[in-house]
Amino acid sequence: MSRPMTDAVPSNEGPQLARSLRSRHVTMISIGGIIGAGLFVGSSAAIAAAGPAITLSYVLAGSVILLVMRMLGEMASLSPGQGSFTEYARIGLGQWAGFVTGWLYWYFWVVVVAIEAIAGAAIIAEWLPLPEWQIGLALMVLLTIVNLLSTRTYGEFEFWFASIKVAAILAFLLVGIGYLIGFAPAQAGGLHNLTAHGGFMPQGTVAVLAAITTVIFSLVGAEIAIIASAESNESTRTISRLTITILLRIMLFYVGSILLIVMIVPWNEIRPGVSPFVMAMERIGIPGAALIMNVIVLTAVLSCLNSGVYITSRVLFTLAAKGDAPQSLIRLNARKVPVRAILLGSSFGYAAVLTAVISPSVLFAFLLNTSGAIMLVVYLIVAFAQIQQRNALSPEQVRGLTVRMWMFPWASWLVIAAIFAVLVAMAFTAELASQLYASLFCTGIAFAACLLRNRSNANPMARAYNKREFIQ
Repeated sequence: MSRPMTDAVPSNEGPQLARSLRSRHVTMISIGGIIGAGLFVGSSAAIAAAGPAITLSYVLAGSVILLVMRMLGEMASLSPGQGSFTEYARIGLGQWAGFVTGWLYWYFWVVVVAIEAIAGAAIIAEWLPLPEWQIGLALMVLLTIVNLLSTRTYGEFEFWFASIKVAAILAFLLVGIGYLIGFAPAQAGGLHNLTAHGGFMPQGTVAVLAAITTVIFSLVGAEIAIIASAESNESTRTISRLTITILLRIMLFYVGSILLIVMIVPWNEIRPGVSPFVMAMERIGIPGAALIMNVIVLTAVLSCLNSGVYITSRVLFTLAAKGDAPQSLIRLNARKVPVRAILLGSSFGYAAVLTAVISPSVLFAFLLNTSGAIMLVVYLIVAFAQIQQRNALSPEQVRGLTVRMWMFPWASWLVIAAIFAVLVAMAFTAELASQLYASLFCTGIAFAACLLRNRSNANPMARAYNKREFIQ
């Protein structure tokens, strides 16, 4: 027998999600959202594109995201419990900003879900004689079920997934440092690898800036903690501080591990698509390096896939609560899980996986390109929203902020300038220009949809219908 669905709006405040996540869950959700296959595998393309100077790309990208998270922390301290972090854009700039950022963020994670499912299937296909698309769909079904069971179940899975990733990175850092200081035989790496093959910045400054797009994609996920705070006993303010602390640690993990890799393995020997961690481990002489890394990458993929299903459903839930998505999506079951939002969000993930089979060079390539710079657009809107909201505060309100943006307004404008600089660098980089224009096209569609929605709501009959649907 199916569980009963709660009323669409059981109270004046709307349906309330279960607060079943604990502090340890949120901590690991923050870590798990940031550490993905983009570090373990995707970093190879970034290293090949920028050389040893890719460490600067990670520092710059991490700094931008750190400042964005500080902005979100300040806005969260003013308006806690918003659910999706994109709602702070709505508060700062108006309804259009909430609509556009919400749907762009949702679309971004739908594509991520498909990418992670396909990546996981490729790894498992080396062990099981099954088509990759079948394995990918099976992974989607498995983690959809995990999310449907309860929020606590999602949190537990993510806790252990993230724990494995953190342990793997710490072990790599210790082994890599030991190798470089001479604890391993035939030590051949060192500081000279940072400048011996064309210099520290062999591809130039533009390549370092352009690589930030790839790097930011791998660092995206810190904001998941703010989304999860709606289902935690911890306050949004506490989560904001926690996320900033965790992000600093993750930046150390990223920059430290990438720096070790380019010191152990000459950057011009690293091949895009081949895990640089495997190459470094093989250079050190660790037996079974490829198998070990495949297991770790699979864990990272499953973690991101798990979080992707969670995020797409919660963003849909929040959009529906604000009237920007079908109202039926805010209904909860007896476990206070938004079942309909989970099923709808994951269904788009299934469709995206199938496009990789039906039309990998056209449809799926289009999905990848249109998501390439979307997070930059989302962060850009968030930055403008924070500036607008902060300027509207009185001096007394600013002094009362529990989380305050550093060096305002200069740091906020610096973030905006940095994002524009990356977008310009993408436009002048042949390999990335198509991603920029496709992402801008997708952004234009979101703005057009917002305009159509506003015109529809201007119709008195449409408003009456929407209101009637909402209260049923």
